[in-house]
Amino acid sequence: MKPSFHVRPFNGPFDDPGLYIRVLREGRAVIFDLGFTTALSPRDILKVTDIFVSHTHIDHFIGFDNILRVSLNKESPLKLYGPEGFIDCVEGKLRSYTWNLIGDYPLIIEVEEINNESIKKAVFKAENSFDREDLPAGPFASVLLRDPLCTVSTAILDHQVPCLAFSLEEDCHINIDKARLSGLCLPVGPWLKQLKTAIRENKRDDIFTINGRTFSFRELDGIANITRGQKLSYVVDAVGSEENISKIVELVKGSDVLYIEMYFLDEDMDKARERYHLTAKEAGRIAREAGVGRLEVMHMSPRYMDFF
Repeated sequence: MKPSFHVRPFNGPFDDPGLYIRVLREGRAVIFDLGFTTALSPRDILKVTDIFVSHTHIDHFIGFDNILRVSLNKESPLKLYGPEGFIDCVEGKLRSYTWNLIGDYPLIIEVEEINNESIKKAVFKAENSFDREDLPAGPFASVLLRDPLCTVSTAILDHQVPCLAFSLEEDCHINIDKARLSGLCLPVGPWLKQLKTAIRENKRDDIFTINGRTFSFRELDGIANITRGQKLSYVVDAVGSEENISKIVELVKGSDVLYIEMYFLDEDMDKARERYHLTAKEAGRIAREAGVGRLEVMHMSPRYMDFF
């Protein structure tokens, strides 16, 4: 099947971690973590709708400033998600600059922070010099984002501070049968996006106008083959405790691709425990127990650079 997500780390395995995930045919992208983001072009950044930050150690959050600089003229909201205390961290970043000349800029930053039972929310608007506006909190039950295309879920891990792991899962994968499309003398076009949305949202009463002809959902339903959606997961900065490993396995179970840190080798287990990181052996165990399709190594300690 053709993938729905195009994924690329925007730094090397010994550098600050981060994944740029382009949602194909949707004109949008999401980011997992904000290490240095200078490898991303302004065009890449302006496609981003949602950013998921594991925690705010400098190597996971220093790229926020570059994202902010590029996004000031962004018309649609930029949404950020992070662990407990995250709203204060975003506010601190914004307060470090002077904003007296941005009243006509459109950017709105929506921030959510997660603890075990609730999600706190705040909004920062350029028109108000990014003054913090707190919103009512809501309940939390593992899901951060749910839309017609995909779901982003999280688990709260122990890195001496709370650290979030993420999974991105396509609700279903829709393949258009070109032969059936041709049999109905229908062209490829924007109307297919409307059809896919109707399938995902079960809108069976929708009517479609294509080149002046009208079709019901039932007439078009046969051109789409529905299969299991893609799933990818991202795990960094977590001590290899049994509690953490259990949470990670549950979150990433059945992933097509698991992007996971291997910060230390197993021979340096003591250092891994001291620094609250996973070892390569623990990452391999997680991948095996979760039945992932492919494991992608990232976020490795610079002490091993000469090994590769």
